[in-house]
Amino acid sequence: MTSRMNPRGLRILFAGMIAADPFQGGATWAVLQYLLGFRQLGHDVVFVEPIKPESLRPAGSSLENSENAAYFRATIEEFGLSDHAALLLVGTDQTVGLTYDELRKQTGDVDVLFNVSGMLQDPALLERIPRRVYVDLDPAFVQLWESVCKIDMHFSHHTHFVTVAQAMGSKECCVPTCGRDWTTTFQPVVLEQWPVADAIVHNALTTVANWRGYGSIEHEGRHYGQKAHSLRNFFELPKLTTEKFVLALGIHPEEKRDVQALRENNWELLDPIECVGSPGRYRAFIQGSKAEFGIAKCGYVVSQCGWFSDRSACYLASGRPVLEQETGFSRFLPIGEGLFAFTTIDEVLSAIAEINRDYPRHRRAARVLAEQYFDSRRVLPRLLEIIGAYP
Repeated sequence: MTSRMNPRGLRILFAGMIAADPFQGGATWAVLQYLLGFRQLGHDVVFVEPIKPESLRPAGSSLENSENAAYFRATIEEFGLSDHAALLLVGTDQTVGLTYDELRKQTGDVDVLFNVSGMLQDPALLERIPRRVYVDLDPAFVQLWESVCKIDMHFSHHTHFVTVAQAMGSKECCVPTCGRDWTTTFQPVVLEQWPVADAIVHNALTTVANWRGYGSIEHEGRHYGQKAHSLRNFFELPKLTTEKFVLALGIHPEEKRDVQALRENNWELLDPIECVGSPGRYRAFIQGSKAEFGIAKCGYVVSQCGWFSDRSACYLASGRPVLEQETGFSRFLPIGEGLFAFTTIDEVLSAIAEINRDYPRHRRAARVLAEQYFDSRRVLPRLLEIIGAYP
């Protein structure tokens, strides 16, 4: 459905990551919510994922025969995207899915590009698109890499800038804006893909996390760190309550001191590849949980940028209450029913007690929050309107 055939339909090119780091069910869903959400609204969506040769697994494999390609094929087939998606080897015209010629043809009259972290840089695919939107899903770090670390984040290739940091540009947020006017958005959830869940498989507070994603940044006396730096402050939590805490945690085996501390303090650690390594397993893990104990990267907490997790939005949609580490998001989302913000262990314990007082009420409230703030049918039309994508 094109903008010529239907004045309400747009041709959208979306660039993001599914297969460059395969078996990350959560990262995959962060992209799928946009692709499926735009399609649900009647837009014609093409997905392209640029992948660097050094990301291919096993090392030295061809694109065609890589684990990345296998994961990419499985994902796009499962969600009906096979005729509208390409995995593109950077610097070449090698693809999985659409051929490069087909990709160029399908993107020839695109109305708008949504480019996560500016990862698509191919001029042949970019140059004819009138609206090129930079999508920032990792706020604070993206802006600091550009302004402090002097890494080119490819802002100059874009006409509009969107971030999930609700406080970006406000006086409460200490992150530099890099001279850009950032539009803020909540992360979309396709609610039909995330119905209210019933059975609890993990009678515990759970979450999905990577201990470290990349290096930390020091700027103006502040340490913008990773989840490791946040969760260490809560090591003793499971010993202070009868609730169980389960982490689908990506952590390197050499982090022996932290692994030992987690286990000694009664955290249950699960292999993330096994339990959340595909979109289906990720959804089942979240929906089978009692509630979420959501830890934010230290950089989000320090910056008070107002980041709120797409993962936590999926818990809410599933009717699972969320305890989320405060990043400033409570200025933009109502808390106290279905959703709780915390900065200390005592606040976590208080929230747990409140949830247990009336768990059914908090389940219902969680779903209502998802419907009011994260429903893709609300989030995405607003985003398209703000960037002026409609003719």
